Amino acid sequence: MKTRKLGATGPEIGCIGYGAMSFSDMYGPTNEAESHAILNRCRDLGVTHLDTANVYGMGKSESAIGTYLSANPGARDEFVIATKATITKDADGNRCFDNSAEHLEAELDKSLQRLGVDCVDLFYAHRRDPRFTPEETAENLGRMVKKGKTRAIGLSEVAPSTLRRAMKAFPIAAVQSEYSLSTRFPELGLVQACADLGVAMVAFSPVGRSLLTDNPIPKDRIKDLSFLSGNPRFTEPNLTENLRLTDAFRRLATEMGTSAAALANAWLLSRGDHVIPIPGTRSVDHLDECMAGADLMLSEADLARIEAVLPVGWAHGDRYSEAQWKGPERYC
Repeated sequence: MKTRKLGATGPEIGCIGYGAMSFSDMYGPTNEAESHAILNRCRDLGVTHLDTANVYGMGKSESAIGTYLSANPGARDEFVIATKATITKDADGNRCFDNSAEHLEAELDKSLQRLGVDCVDLFYAHRRDPRFTPEETAENLGRMVKKGKTRAIGLSEVAPSTLRRAMKAFPIAAVQSEYSLSTRFPELGLVQACADLGVAMVAFSPVGRSLLTDNPIPKDRIKDLSFLSGNPRFTEPNLTENLRLTDAFRRLATEMGTSAAALANAWLLSRGDHVIPIPGTRSVDHLDECMAGADLMLSEADLARIEAVLPVGWAHGDRYSEAQWKGPERYC
């Protein structure tokens, strides 16, 4: 697999990584054996970047990676592992965020234990805590680098202005944001800011939570998935319209001799040498489809055909509900 740099001074990683939220039950039940099969296939394909978080299955995702590394001596050296913290609950059980140095270190220590490693390669603030300035958050994360618990730090779902301020306090290796043919707001400043600063732009949900694949999640399953059942793009009448519109994208992928998932990831790779998609899946076959995007070379004519089928703003419904919008920074 071709490689890209994880930040200005970071390691070379496979140009498409793996989003390990799928090792939790976010998009349906899974188990350790299925997760380990995915990691085996990642190694076969040259997928070296694994992205997880402490809240993915409340430790389930990290633990699945940890047991795999324990069972496969030497595998740790093949992977560049990122995890995240800051999403927590207050005394009343309400979702909140904590960017304090004490919370970040305590949560990272738990993540290291679950992963079975002494140090991760990248540690993100999963959400910005408004009680802390961007500079303070970067400094608090940077303490983990100085203590040898992570090699680099990142920010997730932040505005370009937050990135620029944080960068002045401590080097930021990566910013993670939802970015795909169905969610293009990062092109209004964040993609550009990352390029200007030498920061990797890590794109999660690159296949639009299944809308940009050959097999979108069936309507009858969505009601059982807590996140999607309340998401505007997956509730009616928006869902029917989004499926209708993406049918044309699926046909285009077939005409181009590839899968919709491969084409969606290839499109993201065309956005800049610093853009790194991290699709997630519970299926080895779907993993193969996603990673095939690394080998697609899209011409200007190809990109124009994609744009004609799915122009900016085609999706019906916001990417988050009002409740789901708590935490991500809106900047445009």
